[in-house]
Amino acid sequence: MTNRRYLIGIIVIFMVVAGVVFHLIFSQPEEPMPTADRTEKSEPLSTVKGAEVNLYFTDKDGLFLTAESRTVPRAEDPAIQGRHIIEALIKGPAKGSARTVPEATALRAIYVTENGRAYVDLKDGIMDHHPGGSKSELMSIYSIVNSLVLNVQAIRSVKILVDGREAMSLAGHVDLRFPFKANMLMVR
Repeated sequence: MTNRRYLIGIIVIFMVVAGVVFHLIFSQPEEPMPTADRTEKSEPLSTVKGAEVNLYFTDKDGLFLTAESRTVPRAEDPAIQGRHIIEALIKGPAKGSARTVPEATALRAIYVTENGRAYVDLKDGIMDHHPGGSKSELMSIYSIVNSLVLNVQAIRSVKILVDGREAMSLAGHVDLRFPFKANMLMVR
């Protein structure tokens, strides 16, 4: 009996050490999230000029993303520019493309860190009204990510939050715990 307890103890210790090593090897260092929402700033209307951006919506069959040119207000602050882009994305496509973000989605806040990571905080409408499916979920995520990274020079990656918290996924398929970089393989 004593040998069995000893063996179980060694196995437990081994599993704990292996878990710690796995975590240290495969986890990305998490940078602290900014505390102030820099999107509260507004520019005087007289200085706001339009910026041509490409918003990424899905084709009618939902197989890939297509770019739709749109004019949004120009802002020097990358968080404010990102807010304009996300709000235009939520409004949906104007041409023959299909919506990638549910109409019930609302942007709570957007933050951009000094090293180029954007935190996009959406209300839970994006999850509650998402059509589901892994392909649709990928289209939603990369619609947001590509629209920000490919239009705002200061943004290099995007972390999606829901209601101010880290979410596991939008519809149960794609892990949202890590930031995303632009994916041009999804664009046609």
